[in-house]
Amino acid sequence: MNSEKVKHNKFLVIIIAAVASTGGLLFGFDTGVISGALPFLRDSWDLTTSQQEWITTSALIGALLGALSSGRLTDIFGRKKIIIITSVIFAVGSILTGAAPSPGMLAAARIILGVAIGVSSFTVPLYISEISPYKIRGALVSSFQLMITIGILVSYFSDLAFADESNPFSWRWMFYVGVFPAIILFVGMIFLPETPRFLFAVGKEKKARKVMKMVEYPEL
Repeated sequence: MNSEKVKHNKFLVIIIAAVASTGGLLFGFDTGVISGALPFLRDSWDLTTSQQEWITTSALIGALLGALSSGRLTDIFGRKKIIIITSVIFAVGSILTGAAPSPGMLAAARIILGVAIGVSSFTVPLYISEISPYKIRGALVSSFQLMITIGILVSYFSDLAFADESNPFSWRWMFYVGVFPAIILFVGMIFLPETPRFLFAVGKEKKARKVMKMVEYPEL
């Protein structure tokens, strides 16, 4: 195996991991964005303490549901398809939270976002681990955690950018920003391959070997 081919495969796998790790960025963004939006939510709807707590923790309820169901779903439909569906849920959840007409609807929308967070927390690292060459697998899987941190940081900058003391409803745009990384994840995943492990599991050996040849084993 020549070094040029190895470098090419490594670069390709890094790109694949970077695109998939956008799920981690969305995880961090939708977890952190509420911190900057909450003061404006309180002022715009005159929320009680219990309502604020419910809106904040509702995403965790959805995350629990998403995490519990993601293992079975990825085995049935594949890692790639589930991540694509998750990106759609992230986008829809961001739109619904930004457009929420009441505290109850906002909490419900954040449960939807939480489902996407829970599913991505399982599926994205699984996808990256199964698509990565063993020599750099650990580093690439850890990129998911790095992107969560970056997502939280991005949410703080987003909150700062849209915070407007004269407009108590400026929180809406804080949530809408989450649509853009969701679109990036959706479009990017369309062009990425399914993992060899899943393809072998469903009897698609030819496709599995093609992916393995592309990312790690050119001699196959």
